[in-house]
Amino acid sequence: MASTVTSSRPGYGQLLRTRGAWTFLLPGFAARQPFAMLTLSLVLLVQHTTGSYGAAGAVAAVTGVAMALFAPYSGRLADRYGQRAVLIPGVLVHTLSGLSLTALALAHAPLWALFAAAVPTGASVPQIGPMVRARWGVKLQGSPLMTTAAAFESVTDELTFVFGPLLATALCTAVHPAAGLLTEASLTLLGGLLFAAQNSTQPSVTAVDGHARVEHASALRIPGVRVLIVTFLGIGSVFGGMQVSLAAFSESIGEPGLNGVLYGVFAAGNMLSGLVCGAIAWKVAPQRRLIVGYGALALTASGLWAAQSVLVLAGLGLLVGMCIAPTLITGYTLVESLVPAGARTEAFTWLTGAVALGQAAAVTIAGQLEDRLWGGAGFLVPMGGTLLALATLLALRSHLVARPRGRTVARGIGHRVPVAVD
Repeated sequence: MASTVTSSRPGYGQLLRTRGAWTFLLPGFAARQPFAMLTLSLVLLVQHTTGSYGAAGAVAAVTGVAMALFAPYSGRLADRYGQRAVLIPGVLVHTLSGLSLTALALAHAPLWALFAAAVPTGASVPQIGPMVRARWGVKLQGSPLMTTAAAFESVTDELTFVFGPLLATALCTAVHPAAGLLTEASLTLLGGLLFAAQNSTQPSVTAVDGHARVEHASALRIPGVRVLIVTFLGIGSVFGGMQVSLAAFSESIGEPGLNGVLYGVFAAGNMLSGLVCGAIAWKVAPQRRLIVGYGALALTASGLWAAQSVLVLAGLGLLVGMCIAPTLITGYTLVESLVPAGARTEAFTWLTGAVALGQAAAVTIAGQLEDRLWGGAGFLVPMGGTLLALATLLALRSHLVARPRGRTVARGIGHRVPVAVD
């Protein structure tokens, strides 16, 4: 049950004083960190061993597709058998497959072998973000701190995407091209096992939201969820396109170490806007906020390809990042009104998977564009992805209005994961 609320205006400080919260927050943060390192570490390693951003993007794309396809099933298994039962074998598989992928890349194995190793690597990415949110749901049932927790999780996600790319770039450029992926595998193992050991805070497997578990129709049958999936695919195109294109830009000017800095600026904008968004008591309808925010995202992403200097690219990257977190938070807020309580976990994992799938497609296309066209051509991917998603959103925005039905109080918290993102 939620800890007692002592203030009419709950804030981050009060949230962090929730009894037992730090027992899953600290290991959860450690276990999340590798998620932000995976794609970039893969791109840098495979590009080093093959000399091709196209090949690097393709391998990273296979990893992202595998994660997108398996993430919803991982969430369902965690609900059914418990987080610990899913996490322990998952982190072991991920560690072993990540080490195998590293060894194959260093041995200059054929591309098909890298693809084969990338499948289990992506499929076994631990879904730590949704699991942390589920634990908040157990701790904060009926508490006004639930909204604060959603915003806090948004900021935590973005914080990992500030440190993760910086760490991956530093390891791959200053230590060894394989150091990023090796560190990612090690952190996944240690952080994941540590998080799995926190049994006292994991949700019960015998009930969902205090009620007996029941079968429910797929969240994909709800039109609004399908619209949000397209929207989140566009956001994934920004993450993937930025990763490949920033790496290529940094290398083209002879400063590969700037890649992590530029991506860190992008992620910092994302994190700061998420912090502000969570602190605002919004009066504007979420449907309208999503359209306005997505329009701003498409507009700023459309200027990336024309940037010719580090400062201009950093400034545009900051603006693009500032548009992402509010869009993600608003999308997850809409799930609360569109989807019945029994299908929300599945809906959240589909949206998380959509970001990963969009990222996977983006790294593939951006890599090919960087190889075959001019330097910076990969930035066309975020522009195209967001414009197409915005057109879909505008055309089908009526599906984002909740249909009248019996009201169900939401217990879960929604935000991304990792993306892998990155």
